[in-house]
Amino acid sequence: MYNHIFFTNILRILDEKGITKEQLSKMSGVSMGFICDLTNGKSNPSLRIMGQIADSLDTPLPALLEETDLDRQSLEALTGGKLRGVAEGYERVSLILPSHQAFIARQWAKETMAQLKKKGSENV
Repeated sequence: MYNHIFFTNILRILDEKGITKEQLSKMSGVSMGFICDLTNGKSNPSLRIMGQIADSLDTPLPALLEETDLDRQSLEALTGGKLRGVAEGYERVSLILPSHQAFIARQWAKETMAQLKKKGSENV
């Protein structure tokens, strides 16, 4: 699933920034053939290559892996119905915040994870 999210985000960012696959190849040091295979969903990039591409696009790698323009139905179709993620009614987000706000957001995340764990153990 992450490969699909990764390559759809790359294609979106290339379009938004007006960058060609060839330019991305030169900027990232990743071969043009691999970039084409990646954006066609035919390759499985290493973490190092994903990092090179993210750096070239001036985008945090987690944002390329966690967020997508695809709706849940499209993602499930791409993953053969094996979509895993957070519980219904929750979202995973990636943010850039000042330190004090990041601290508060981490506290919220800890509280939410504790609630989800508790909820999960009650359903067993």
